[in-house]
Amino acid sequence: MQDIKPYDGKISSILLDHGAITNEALADAEEAARNKGMRLEKYLVEMKLVNARQMTLAVARYLNMPPITLSHFSPDPALLSLLPKDVMSKRLAIPVTQYGKTLTLALGDPFDLMAVDEVSTLTGLEVIPVVAPENEIGDALGKVFAKVSQGLDMEALMREDEGGDVEVVEGEDEELSLDEMLESAVGAPVIRMVNMILVEALRTGASDIHIEPMEKRLRLRYRIDGALVERPGPPKNLQAAVISRIKIMSDLDIAERRVPQDGRFNIKAMGKQVDLRVSILPTSHGEKVVMRILDKASLASGLADLGLDKTSEQAMNYAIHQPHGIILVTGPTGSGKTTTLYAGLRELNSIEKNIVTIEDPVEYQFEIINQNQVREEIGLSFARILRHVLRQDPDIVMVGEIRDAETAEIAVQAALTGHLVLSTMHTNDAASSVSRLLEMGIEAYLLASALIGVVSQRLVRTICPDCATEYYPSPAELESLGVPEEKSLRLHRGQGCSACFDSGYRGRIGIYELLLVDADLRCLLLDQPTNDRLRRHQADRDMASLRSEGLRRVLEGATTLEEVGRAAHVE
Repeated sequence: MQDIKPYDGKISSILLDHGAITNEALADAEEAARNKGMRLEKYLVEMKLVNARQMTLAVARYLNMPPITLSHFSPDPALLSLLPKDVMSKRLAIPVTQYGKTLTLALGDPFDLMAVDEVSTLTGLEVIPVVAPENEIGDALGKVFAKVSQGLDMEALMREDEGGDVEVVEGEDEELSLDEMLESAVGAPVIRMVNMILVEALRTGASDIHIEPMEKRLRLRYRIDGALVERPGPPKNLQAAVISRIKIMSDLDIAERRVPQDGRFNIKAMGKQVDLRVSILPTSHGEKVVMRILDKASLASGLADLGLDKTSEQAMNYAIHQPHGIILVTGPTGSGKTTTLYAGLRELNSIEKNIVTIEDPVEYQFEIINQNQVREEIGLSFARILRHVLRQDPDIVMVGEIRDAETAEIAVQAALTGHLVLSTMHTNDAASSVSRLLEMGIEAYLLASALIGVVSQRLVRTICPDCATEYYPSPAELESLGVPEEKSLRLHRGQGCSACFDSGYRGRIGIYELLLVDADLRCLLLDQPTNDRLRRHQADRDMASLRSEGLRRVLEGATTLEEVGRAAHVE
């Protein structure tokens, strides 16, 4: 590592010198950080005004401390044994190398003056600190803890506290008393076990956690990049204790095991804070738990972060900045429709606008926006709440989903009376959404006046960067998606590795098609066109389709032909 020249100015001066931030943005950030009582460096990174790598380099120069990247770092088990896990987590520190009596220590918070002293005392070694991005330290620690948890026999974990507070009954017909359930749920081994499940989910980027009671075992699965992946689960005899622990965290009734329950809780782990939405459903072998992980940090901050091509992004920007009308986002469950709506709302959100949402359920909380939860059991449907919302002087209304004719009719009337309405529908493509609204009884002339545009989208898995390889596609592969045969064309695919659970994919991106309503399409809508006529109109206007967008991503090397064929199949 090269020597770093000492710098006697401020970190902010270094950032300005490197062009990482402007004077105006820095002045605003300094005031905001003071108001929030936050350190400026932390505020800049959290608000994404400066990226983590730029901040690390600036801090390294300021402290005359070498920087290091850990993006491809694999921890050495021998070095990890030098420090307790809780010390590494608390200090955001991880050992990198040891040479004789000298230990190189990567620090996520180099201003933690006690970290070096504590590690030196614990190891008896001279510590040389280096600076690493906080998120990379968190990822490295996640790998450490995951390896520990993957190699851990959960039965052995329970034997560590044999004779302790956890008492579990064998057999599904036996009932625990309320006191026994409370006692078992707060035992240290059960708490550690549930924490391990949650940390592993965050480390792998899972969107959902499934804990499923089988006849003779308790199955644990994570939904990673849209596919369920099975992992080693807790022992069957701890089923009641694990589920009771999750109920306590979710503020649910642990004594009730006959009816479904819904709750949520918040956790902070691996340097991030996330909400978990919990659903518990009684099954023949016990209660099944599904936890949806809601990480606000993963949300797009605006339309630019969705990955739209330039033309579609400009069209979407035009659409959401219309003063009134309806914008629909369509696609199957799990295709990212809500994420797209939230990206649009974040683009529009300001103190000058009254934005109201109607959701089922409310997944993410936002400042300024007024969010409402549908509660069908007491008569609060989408349609009923929407009627009342329109009396609240809204500028923009987001309706989580148009499910029935009544909601569709009110949404169209709201759009025609000066409101911007954003909503979703479950249809295969943009053209099908128009047909569905006409089938619901919306008059063609009203729809032609109210509709601004329809976005249809899918999520496709991206090729794992750790095992990506090039290959020449066969003529059959190219022909299956309408690609002309080109012998010189080389595509990419993943071979499968431990980082992607041997799937060849890691992460997901969106592909989008946009049907924007222009004067010609308004005239076409008056004739109640078929889906084929609407699709021909899209093609004539060179509007991107799901298939063409998918192929663009394939040629970029982001995904595969097979994945696009799976995700972009439309009738």
